[in-house]
Amino acid sequence: MINALLDKRPRLANWFYGFTPPERGVVVLVHRRVYILPTQLGWLFVMTLAILLVGSINYALSLGFALTFLLAGMGLAGMVHTARNLARMAISVGRAEPVFVGEAAQFRVFLDARSAFDRPAVLARHIQSRSQMVVDVPAGALAEVVLAVPAAKRGWLPLGRVMLETRFPLGIFRSWSYVEPDARCLVYPRPERSALPQPAAESARGALRSPTPGNDDYSGMRAYQLSDSPRHVAWKAVARNEDMLTKQFTGEAAAELWLDWARLAQFNVEQRLSRLAGWVLEAERAGMQYGLRIPSVEIPAGRGEAHRAACLQALALYEGL
Repeated sequence: MINALLDKRPRLANWFYGFTPPERGVVVLVHRRVYILPTQLGWLFVMTLAILLVGSINYALSLGFALTFLLAGMGLAGMVHTARNLARMAISVGRAEPVFVGEAAQFRVFLDARSAFDRPAVLARHIQSRSQMVVDVPAGALAEVVLAVPAAKRGWLPLGRVMLETRFPLGIFRSWSYVEPDARCLVYPRPERSALPQPAAESARGALRSPTPGNDDYSGMRAYQLSDSPRHVAWKAVARNEDMLTKQFTGEAAAELWLDWARLAQFNVEQRLSRLAGWVLEAERAGMQYGLRIPSVEIPAGRGEAHRAACLQALALYEGL
């Protein structure tokens, strides 16, 4: 109920949590950002202490008083250690690799103990997706938490709010805090598998030309395959040894493929983007030179990981006409 109220009132949520999102750089959990309350087991522990205290008063039991205050002291010491397990911890985030719609973005969160003592059993939970992971943070060292956040739509996916929680050492108190680092992951459109369009000559723009199998220049020999023409068999080389070899030739052919938005007029926007994303992956897999044209964006023909990423990013961030 409280979370629903805070979600509707961002200013109240920022005041309650003690920060204004998104938080850039390293986030340190100062004491005012660390909350603590008894767990269900903790409330049962408090009720037990109350019963022991009442019984000791009624029957004037010295050992009962000793046991009651001993357990109460242990509980208070546990409360201090529970809060200390989170206080003054530093949180930072790493780079999230791009994913496609339908996959899970892997956000890497680093917990820095910044202390001379260990911080065991720290739970990190993504509020929206409920993805979580428990780690032990060594003294003076870092621990890495990977939160898998589902990518439901293309574009930038922010990490959002993350809760850090611990119940160490006794489990009778729960200490927690919230952070919302300035981290995001790029989500590409869901690729649609389909055949590549036929390459079109781009003489007006200066088509790229690359070596492809042809009949112009001799380039060497390779092992014979059943599909090879007998005219290309290197008979002189075969006469010198028993291995069947085939002559290879290279020629120049237009190898420029344009992945054009205009070719998909029969589809809606998201279907076009999915089809183009599939074409980008298929063209890269085939080793072709390809360019991308969408409204207001034109990426010259090329290939390689950087070119593939540039094309997919343009599709992911397309905002429409």
